[in-house]
Amino acid sequence: MIDELLPDSVVAVESYGGEEGVLPPLFPEEEAVVARAVDKRRREFTTVRACARRAMEKLGVPPQPVLPADRGAPVWPQGLAGSMTHCEGYCAAALVRATDLASLGIDAEPHGPLPDGVLTAVALPAEARRLRTLADQDAAVHWDRLLFSAKESVYKAWFPLTGKWLDFMEADIEMYAYPGTPHLGAFRAELLVPGPEVGGRRVAAFHGRWTVARGLVATAVTVPYV
Repeated sequence: MIDELLPDSVVAVESYGGEEGVLPPLFPEEEAVVARAVDKRRREFTTVRACARRAMEKLGVPPQPVLPADRGAPVWPQGLAGSMTHCEGYCAAALVRATDLASLGIDAEPHGPLPDGVLTAVALPAEARRLRTLADQDAAVHWDRLLFSAKESVYKAWFPLTGKWLDFMEADIEMYAYPGTPHLGAFRAELLVPGPEVGGRRVAAFHGRWTVARGLVATAVTVPYV
């Protein structure tokens, strides 16, 4: 699901389910992070890192620990950029050589409406208006959840480039559906604060893609050098 949103240079590995069975081993440093975690947290943490190590293998990189750093952002092996996501019944990791992309972000969420009050906390007035228009065009998509996921992907792509927090209200996202494929589309995130410098230029907007499938919404942002 995630891989259809990403360029060929990115390796994505997904896992569906993951609530039962024997967990793959963690590195000792990772084990210390979840030593006191509840079972659900431990399973998500372990499964998504197993996805990341399979992606490393596909890129010819030896398996290595993936530890959380500032604000929980994963620390990738030198020469790689990547992103991870997990939600109920789904985990995914996407990795790319840092020479191919400056940054990327992925996110998946259950395809259902946001809890009451959340949309007003994450959506700009213009975004909320556009969501209502989209809902009139296709009521089968929970556009509020899709917007939330897109903002998560934007932040995951932003943070490695800046090391700074990006508030939900600091990116204005506009969604587009591809003609003839109503559950697949793209989005543009205009940054309302100064963007990062990438390849000698200031980035004013991030671009991404989205899909709705298998009871999930998924989004991905890639930041090229040019």
